[in-house]
Amino acid sequence: MITYDRLFVGGSWVRPSDPELLDITSPHDRSVIGRAAQAQPVDVDRAVAKARASFEAGAWRATPPGERIAVLRRFNALREENAERVAHLISQENGSAGWFTRAGQPGLTRQAEAYLKAAEEFGWEETLAPSDPAYPVRSVVRREAVGVVAAVIPWNSPFSSATAKIIPALLAGNSVVLKVSPENSLSMGFLAELLERVGLPDGVISVLPADRETSEYLVSHREVDKIAFTGSTRAGRRIASIAGEQLKRVSLELGGKSAAIILPDADIGKAVAGLKFGSLLNNGESCIAQTRILAPRGRYEEVVAELKELVESLKVGDPSDPETFIGPMIRPDQQERVRTYIRLGIEEGARLVTGGPQIPEGLEKGNYVTPTVFADVGNSMRIAREEIFGPVLVVIPYDDEDEAVRIANDSEYGLSGGVWSADEAHALAVARRVRTGPVTINGAPVAFDGPFGGFRASGIGREYGAVGIGSYTEYKTITV
Repeated sequence: MITYDRLFVGGSWVRPSDPELLDITSPHDRSVIGRAAQAQPVDVDRAVAKARASFEAGAWRATPPGERIAVLRRFNALREENAERVAHLISQENGSAGWFTRAGQPGLTRQAEAYLKAAEEFGWEETLAPSDPAYPVRSVVRREAVGVVAAVIPWNSPFSSATAKIIPALLAGNSVVLKVSPENSLSMGFLAELLERVGLPDGVISVLPADRETSEYLVSHREVDKIAFTGSTRAGRRIASIAGEQLKRVSLELGGKSAAIILPDADIGKAVAGLKFGSLLNNGESCIAQTRILAPRGRYEEVVAELKELVESLKVGDPSDPETFIGPMIRPDQQERVRTYIRLGIEEGARLVTGGPQIPEGLEKGNYVTPTVFADVGNSMRIAREEIFGPVLVVIPYDDEDEAVRIANDSEYGLSGGVWSADEAHALAVARRVRTGPVTINGAPVAFDGPFGGFRASGIGREYGAVGIGSYTEYKTITV
């Protein structure tokens, strides 16, 4: 049993305003695996006040970029040393299969290294030559920290979401209040332990598990200068309205309903094998999952048959079992949400290829659902338009390439996508036509050097690399 009876506020562990601890339960069998303090508005006030005082004093923002980079490099090294513990905690809390949480650790390293490299090359201060010789004024352009950042992250991939925000925000010299989901109180408590060890000045970083109401209190706080949010589109709209009213800087990474376009010349076996990871990663609880599979009508049944065979071959069960590919949903309400969408797909007239709303046999004590594939799906069906956030795939037919692109783009979202083809140049040409943030070709992983983020209702702004660091800075121009 892991217990966190203190909150990490401004670099120190302090007593919470509410001494009652929240039970953290296992999605596998709903047993209690830990207990943790939860932040209330008064705790937010303390964290923001410390962040503001630290920022105004300048102990961190005035630190030379090279020294800030060195501190964050130490943090990344500590996280690498504890990768197995990080993976284990996330599997326990989230029900994410062990293969996924372990495979994610090198990704965290690549994410951090991309930020660190970008920070080393970043134009923190540049002098521009005058454009008009008649007015020989030099412009000194600086990139300075925004101020106090409220970073709010979801439960489905907590370490990745946290480091995607706190690393660039800290590299830029900001003070950060990281608000995490109650479900992740254990892994994020461990994150706070790592941050405590790297040598940040007092007040620079807080890690607060809290509910939605307290989260809204944080993002509405008058002493917060920027909101960095990852989560649902519905919550993103609310946060955007708060930011607009208060003229705060804001970046939003929101939901998705991404399409994988399988072109007629693709190797279907390889494409489906790749979609095992591109569509069903993290039990399907992933905003970038490619859950709309667009298949050419001439090879449609071949794609459907291959997906059926794939999904039926995947072991569903205890996330600690090395053979498990798909674990449970994080909470009972999420389990019921996914099962409701499966029933809806049947009611809408889609063909149930495999799976269904039944709970897998022998797994009734946990938050399990049966991985499901629907065929004969129209893009207007709700199961094709709404984010289900579970292991449910829909296969949509198309007649020609133009129709495939049109269907892919006919979505409220635009967070991710994929193209599969034997001709890489042709796949790249199709990818250029898809209106979404990142697009992968033949299963290539999402890189961390280029910007990541969504079109339309999938968000505002970008993360990763130099662009991600820049989103935590303000431009200042000094003329001489």
